Amino acid sequence: MSALFWDVVIIVLYFVIIIGIGLYMGRREESMEDFALGGRKIPWWAVLASIIAAETSAATFLGVPAEGYRQQSALYVQLMFGTILARIIIAYLFIKPYYHYQVYTVYEFLEKRFGAISRVAGSVIFLVTRVLASGVRVYIAAVVLVIAWKFLTGASPTFEQYLVAITIMTLITTIYTMLGGIKAVIWTDVIQASIMFGGALLSLYLIVDLIPGGWEGIKAGTNNFANFKIFDTGLRDETTLYDAVLSIFRQEYTIWAAFTGYIFLVMATHGTDQDMVQRMLTATDYKRSRFSLILSGIADVPIALAFVTIGIFLYAFFQIVPDPNLPRGANGEVLTNEIFAYFIVNKMPPGLRGIIIAGVFATAMGSLSAALNALATSFVKDFYTPYFKKNAGDKHYVSAARVFTFVFAILMILVAALSAYSVLHDPSLTIIPIALGIIGYTYGSLLGIFLIGMLTRTRGNDRGNLIAMFCGFLTVFVLSGLANKMLGWLGIAPIPIPHLA
Repeated sequence: MSALFWDVVIIVLYFVIIIGIGLYMGRREESMEDFALGGRKIPWWAVLASIIAAETSAATFLGVPAEGYRQQSALYVQLMFGTILARIIIAYLFIKPYYHYQVYTVYEFLEKRFGAISRVAGSVIFLVTRVLASGVRVYIAAVVLVIAWKFLTGASPTFEQYLVAITIMTLITTIYTMLGGIKAVIWTDVIQASIMFGGALLSLYLIVDLIPGGWEGIKAGTNNFANFKIFDTGLRDETTLYDAVLSIFRQEYTIWAAFTGYIFLVMATHGTDQDMVQRMLTATDYKRSRFSLILSGIADVPIALAFVTIGIFLYAFFQIVPDPNLPRGANGEVLTNEIFAYFIVNKMPPGLRGIIIAGVFATAMGSLSAALNALATSFVKDFYTPYFKKNAGDKHYVSAARVFTFVFAILMILVAALSAYSVLHDPSLTIIPIALGIIGYTYGSLLGIFLIGMLTRTRGNDRGNLIAMFCGFLTVFVLSGLANKMLGWLGIAPIPIPHLA
């Protein structure tokens, strides 16, 4: 019997269960309120699991261990303390107004507060950026399957293999999302969150078990945790205030970043993004929704710590048990973003390997299903209903939402395929970090507009909001360096931008 037999059995069983839930939930989808909000009858603990699953993508499952491996430290975890404070602010500032206005999409709030133009602009930004970001995340999850193929055959991955992996994962997710709506998304999220965190704990146990000497081997491999710390002020030995400020901004992860930038980032992602807010609106009332949101922030701390620890332990493992076949770049450096995937495919025993790969699928499919349902809901409620079919019945709108779920799935497949093609043919292209970070180009201005709407009664209007959105995008476009890259492609002199030196 092939060593992969039990891996395949576990993965297929996982897919069957997920699709079965979608079929079961789809029997009772009679209205848009059922399809988009689950009739507002979802228990708080299921909403909690869904929030965790939606915010945890394959980029987290594979990328956070990469940070632990690279730094042998848990500095990433300190950001989670900022997210707790951000969620408390969202819970008491955003959630109640959304329930008060009985919105299906957060952009309906913009229309009620400012006007139809603000709603359309906000929704368009969401539709475009979410398709791009989620499409790239599908590609990242497909990397695990391609690494597995390389392990089995020894052949370099091809575009066709990426395309097959991307298509299978996206279409399976699309099936249960189309059929069951938000209820299928949330109840599969409960399973996927359990598999994700269970897979992380199993990985930790196995790594420790495989390291010669166990805990003592880990200490030896990390030089007795010489680099380990959770909090960092960013201050070194500066003698002036100016040098101290520069030092803080030079560091990747600091406590200042957690309680400044990360608070605003999470306020935007969890307070103004349809993808995240929609599952919060499925709770029975705003109090239960608040509780789920705040508790999800607290849960992020042990989850982040678990995935960072995986990376630290992997560093110790490969120091004690060197492997000449580790994935490396052109200059011989270890590709940390692939290190956990490499360990899963090459070092884990059959069966357990299948569970962990299912965990990768769970994280990818959890965030993907959330995005698909949010995209379909937003398009139907913000565009299709008011501008194309104003007086159709609920059954028509549910059918339309299912059709648009499939349409957005095809768009994501195209984005993921383009990402794979770009990486295979020209690894120097920056399409992936641009696409993953594109939401950041619009989050700042959107958050500002929502805050004006929440904190004032009469300030703000459609024209001012459009100007704010454009200026916010333009500012990030220039300061991020993307503008100069594009100017360079055109042979035009770059814009002078001061840098912290």
